[in-house]
Amino acid sequence: MAYAIPTFDLKGTHLVHFAGYDKHVGFYPTPSGIEQFREELEPYKAAKGSVQFPLAEPLPRDLIRRMVECRVAEVA
Repeated sequence: MAYAIPTFDLKGTHLVHFAGYDKHVGFYPTPSGIEQFREELEPYKAAKGSVQFPLAEPLPRDLIRRMVECRVAEVA
């Protein structure tokens, strides 16, 4: 847990955070995680270090997996 939400860490560094809300899942892969996938994230509401995946749509699992892998590579 970090910032009161579930967090995945690697080697003491936060990789990604996530949280559930009324209408979306908040995913927080840091600004670098967002920037590298900017084009693929266009259908979603995104900010500097976060993206919102609507609950009414299936989660883009492949995209999330690749974003986490990217963060792992950055930290490793």
